[in-house]
Amino acid sequence: MNAFSQHAALRSSVAVWPWPIALGLLTAFGLLSALLGQHGIWLAFSWAALSIPLIVTLACLIRAWRRNPSVKGGQS
Repeated sequence: MNAFSQHAALRSSVAVWPWPIALGLLTAFGLLSALLGQHGIWLAFSWAALSIPLIVTLACLIRAWRRNPSVKGGQS
């Protein structure tokens, strides 16, 4: 591998991490807000923070199944 391809490989592997880290932090915030308060704004924060990663995951799975259903276990 030359220096350019090594840099491109490193950059592409690093570019993968911001979204999983953001979703992990959002999930941790949702769990903490659910623990901190059972009423009012904390309940709304926990529901929103825990729903967003679920929605993103489902959207990515649906998009992957539509691209290539035979490989992902979808319709054949």
